[in-house]
Amino acid sequence: MRGYHGSGIASGSLTGLKAFHDHFDLPIETIRHTEAPHYYLRAAEQHGMTEREFSAYCADKLEAMILEEGPDTVAAFIGEPVLGTGGIVPPPEGYWEAIQPVLDKYDVLLIADEVVCGFGRTGSDFGSHHYNMKPDLITIAKGLTSAYQPLSGVIVGDKVWKVLEQGTGEFGPIGHGWTYSGHALGCAAGLANLDIIERENLVGNAAETGGYFQQQLKATFEGHPLLGDVRGVGLMAALEFSPDAKQRLHFDPALKVGPRVAAAALEENLIARAMPQGDILGFAPPLTINRGEVDEMIGRAKRAIDRVTDELVRSGDLKTGQQEAAFTV
Repeated sequence: MRGYHGSGIASGSLTGLKAFHDHFDLPIETIRHTEAPHYYLRAAEQHGMTEREFSAYCADKLEAMILEEGPDTVAAFIGEPVLGTGGIVPPPEGYWEAIQPVLDKYDVLLIADEVVCGFGRTGSDFGSHHYNMKPDLITIAKGLTSAYQPLSGVIVGDKVWKVLEQGTGEFGPIGHGWTYSGHALGCAAGLANLDIIERENLVGNAAETGGYFQQQLKATFEGHPLLGDVRGVGLMAALEFSPDAKQRLHFDPALKVGPRVAAAALEENLIARAMPQGDILGFAPPLTINRGEVDEMIGRAKRAIDRVTDELVRSGDLKTGQQEAAFTV
């Protein structure tokens, strides 16, 4: 749940967001969704678990689902190292460490969707490296060319590659190519982009400046009357808004708090994304960003959030006294 893997029939089915299923008869029958690794929201429903306890709970839920379906019928588990469109949610402590043994136990392939996390966004080359995942397949796109040209791909591990080789001998070449596959222009853009990432040490900048970015976000917004959760890793982060952070309550969706903050940010000449299925503002700044630009970005975000906070207080939709009390220990 809350994973994002695309919006087509099959890829939209893999996506675990309600808006991608409604009115489209999705998900298709052979795709199941397991527990979202969203500690801020989900662990509260499980009686205040620690992060590691919640990770173990997620692994137990996955194992129960595999057993219910029948292990021999389960091909693969697909997940993002960090949830992207679902709210920019880093996994709770020990999550992938708990998930991997379950997959190994039942010989279920692990597909790491690195379209968002790949090529430095987390401060590591890949999110799989950052969280010590052992994927059999890795999907890549976005950061591969920095969107200068369309290009996507799949990195294939030995276990899967051997099956493809054997199948090619038995059944003929795999039918996995289209008119524009491997287009020379996209590949040239990808090679040039990867050369820049390496030459300018942008992964290192994502780690170093990203650490400063995360520190400053927390220093600025933790305890703010509109904020429920401040989270992120490397150069990706999210602010989740709540009328009561202690109880992790949600605003009435009709108030459109997330989109209002995004619109206010745009008026400050800051592009930040209102994420689906919640009141969440997402940040994914360029890997070239420096500390001064981080400070500028956070300053603009704060002005936008303060403006919407003031609107909600004046309309009576946010009780600041209650909110301030929620942060008192």
